[in-house]
Amino acid sequence: MSDVVLYIACSLDGFIATPEHGLDWLPPIEQSGEDYGYRAFYDAVDAVLMGSGTYQQVLRLGPWPYADKPCWVFSRRQFTVEQPGVILTAQQPAAVVEELTRRGLKRAWLVGGGKLLTAFREEQLVTEYIISIIPILLGAGIPLFPPPQPCETLQLVESRAYASGLAQLHYRPVDNQRS
Repeated sequence: MSDVVLYIACSLDGFIATPEHGLDWLPPIEQSGEDYGYRAFYDAVDAVLMGSGTYQQVLRLGPWPYADKPCWVFSRRQFTVEQPGVILTAQQPAAVVEELTRRGLKRAWLVGGGKLLTAFREEQLVTEYIISIIPILLGAGIPLFPPPQPCETLQLVESRAYASGLAQLHYRPVDNQRS
């Protein structure tokens, strides 16, 4: 089976966006000149997975950044997709992971959001969590792990602190039944 890796940034208090879905709290970290391992991570993934809300947010940020990778956008509603390589799907996560495997895609990046992450976690499909903790307290917003969430034990694989104050944590599930 293809690996599914969550690689995401969140505030210290666990939010991935402001209540208005804003990301304006991220640029100070991004301006540090450090890529926090992003390029190496991106080069190591074969596909991109995201929810429709994340897709709409990415479109507002500028040119489509994933043109060199196939991308599945999960949505129950129909809308027009104009980016090449983007597949709009209403399938369950397990069916998409099976399709990734059939296509020979070994590692997929689960970009977001929280609802899609919950769906993948409920099916025990997330094989790695790489979470960058940004040193800011938003106080409110879109949670990384919206309730309810299944219980899952994780093993710390690596942690790294950066001069900017960002801390990156890399976990793998302990009780994931996939091999």
